Amino acid sequence: MKLITQAQRDKLIANHKQQDGTKSFDAVVKLFTPDGCGTWYLSELDPETNIAFGLCCLHEKEYGYVSLDELSTVGGALGLKVERDKWFTPTSLEHCEAL
Repeated sequence: MKLITQAQRDKLIANHKQQDGTKSFDAVVKLFTPDGCGTWYLSELDPETNIAFGLCCLHEKEYGYVSLDELSTVGGALGLKVERDKWFTPTSLEHCEAL
């Protein structure tokens, strides 16, 4: 499975292009390691670098940047690759932070 769909990629890029510094867009996609502790709620994507912005939940929750190229190679504790939550509905990053 692809990390993100083309529609999600287009929305993430559109958010990046419209960014005014507030970082207030909704999370478009949720990625996670099925056998680990990593979850990423992404709201923007720079198409030139393939670097996304969003809420990164590893050992702590923090806003930051992550490389989609790198995420596509990462595995969890049992070696399972990062997956996209097919049932995730776009929602505010603040709501994701409360999950």
